[in-house]
Parts: sequence; C-alpha cells; structure tokens
Amino acid sequence: MDFRLDKLVKLRSLPRPEAGIRAMVNRAPEAEALADRALSRMRPAFAWMYQARRRLATGLVGVATAWMLFHVMFGANGMVVYRQKRADYQQKEKQLQELQKENDNYSSQIKALQTDPETIEKEAREQLHYARPGEVIYVPPAPAATAPPAQRSAQK
Repeated sequence: MDFRLDKLVKLRSLPRPEAGIRAMVNRAPEAEALADRALSRMRPAFAWMYQARRRLATGLVGVATAWMLFHVMFGANGMVVYRQKRADYQQKEKQLQELQKENDNYSSQIKALQTDPETIEKEAREQLHYARPGEVIYVPPAPAATAPPAQRSAQK
C-alpha cells in the first residue's frame, strides 16, 4: 500500500472572511461614486415629485375613488347585481304568494269535499252526471271541430 500524500487530491480551502471584508473596503469608494452619480441623476425627479406631491396625492385619491365607485356599481356584488337580485327576489315572493293562495284554495276545496254535503252533491252532479230521482239531465253536444283556414300565401 502506498500512503504518500502527493497522490491525494488537494482539498479546496474556503476564503477567509477577512479577504471579503478587505475587498469590500477596497471597492467602497467606487460604490460611493456610483451611488452619488445615480443620486445626482435622480435628484431632479425627486425634486419635481416633492413639489408636485399634493397634485399627485389628489390624483391618486381621485383614481382610487373612481375605482371604488366603479367596483361598487359594477362589481361582483355591486348595485347593478343588487337590483337584479332584488327584482328576482320580489318576483319569487310574488310567485310564492300566488302559490300559497292557490294552495289555500285547494285546501278549502278538499275540506269542503270531505265535510260539506252540498259541495259533494254539486261535484257528483257536474262530474259524474248524477241526478236525483225524477230529474232529467240534458247534456249539450260537444262542439264540432272546425278545420283551420287554408293559407293563401304566395308560393315560391
């Protein structure tokens, strides 16, 4: 077996923290100069924004107000949708009242047919054509079916 150290792969050594700090300190003047140049280019824009801050704020408030108004009127739960839902609700309420009234009429008819002898007699006479002894029932003939009028439109 050969245990010589020259055949082993050299391990990579990590850079020391001092080297990074030293490089940063050496390049600090360049970074400061770059920041000064960028700041000098941006200074007129910052000055204009500072002078126009009230106009910009008013404009932003106006845009936000317009957006909120649009959202309130036409959004997912806006006034337009609210009015449609309210109209639909009122229509359904009206339909419910009509059905409730119809249901009450049917309930009263059922109760009358179960308990009132006059109603029972009336239904027996009308639907079953019953008669009392000595009475004669006259049933009118069914109306004759009429043919629909012929179409006299122009033919192609």
